[in-house]
Amino acid sequence: MKLSNSFSGALRTFAFFMASGTQNTLKGIDYLSLYGEEPSVIEKAFAIYANVIELDENGKVLNAKYAEKRATDYIRQYCDSNFKVEPEYEDWETDLHEPPPINDLI
Repeated sequence: MKLSNSFSGALRTFAFFMASGTQNTLKGIDYLSLYGEEPSVIEKAFAIYANVIELDENGKVLNAKYAEKRATDYIRQYCDSNFKVEPEYEDWETDLHEPPPINDLI
């Protein structure tokens, strides 16, 4: 099974705006340095995005903007101690699932 085109497009778009420093939910936050200095923060944000995003039975993304907001709120909270995530994260949102094996299975 492959990921849907809808999910692929949503992920690509999120990754582009995150990497380019133009993510609209992080206006005013200097987060690009985290890529080199605190990569685990970026890792957690992408994990949150992947855990929160929902697809319908045809693979169409239903909540891309909400997934982006939940993911980028993690970064905003990390960079701005006065910012509070609402609602607070549930454990399932922030889980880091196991990585793939070192070698492909196919």
